Order: sequence, then structure tokens, then C-alpha cells
Amino acid sequence: MKDSMQTMQNLAVDYPLLNMFWTMLLIFIWVLWFMLLFRIIGDIFRDDELGGWGKAGWTIFVIILPFLGVFIYLIARGRGMGEREMQRVRANEEAFRSYVRESAGPTSQAEELSRLAELKNRGDITAAEFEQAKAKILAS
Repeated sequence: MKDSMQTMQNLAVDYPLLNMFWTMLLIFIWVLWFMLLFRIIGDIFRDDELGGWGKAGWTIFVIILPFLGVFIYLIARGRGMGEREMQRVRANEEAFRSYVRESAGPTSQAEELSRLAELKNRGDITAAEFEQAKAKILAS
């Protein structure tokens, strides 16, 4: 136990603050690199304009020669990455809005009238309230 404590103290002395910052910087760059690599691979597979052989070629190039492949991909197709991402976001947003409109959209007059008739039959609303609500539904 005493030896392990001594080893940790020696490690702390032998590992100065600037080395710790340098290590943190290298870890940050390493994580950033993998994020960029996965982003590019995701863009390759999401691109509908790129054919199967093109996707396979870019994927092999990025995996076999990662640094060169990523930099060439960014130079050749980097501008389109943002445009494709924006198109995908717009399409997802439009699909969501369409779903909400369909789910919460207005029901037909016949459904509204049948619901009102049920309320009247159960005694939840009076005949006068039924006639007033029916007139409002038929007017819209």
C-alpha cells in the first residue's frame, strides 16, 4: 500500500501541469477527429445522389487512409454536407408538422354532430345547448 502511494506521488511530481494540458489537448483533438470521421461516414450513407459504388469507394478511402480520405472528402464534398444536412432537417420538420396537422386536425362535421348527439342522449347537454352547438358546427 505504501509503495503504491509513493508511486502515485512520484507520478504527480513527474507529470507537470503543462504535460497535463498537452494530454488534454491531444485527447480533445482525438475525440474531435473521431466525431468528424463519423460525421463524414454518416454523410456518405445519407447522400441519396451518391450511388452505391460511390458510397463504397468513399467509405473504403476514408477507412483505409483516414486523414487523407477525410481531408479530400471535405475539399471535394464539404460544401454539400451542410446543404444536405439542412435538407434533411427541413424534411424531418415538415414530416413532423404534417403528422401534427393530421393528428390534431379538424374532424368532419358528421363526427362532431354524432359526438354532440351522444352528449345530448346521455343528458350531458340540454336540447338548447345541442341546437346552439349544432348551428355553430354547421356554420363553420
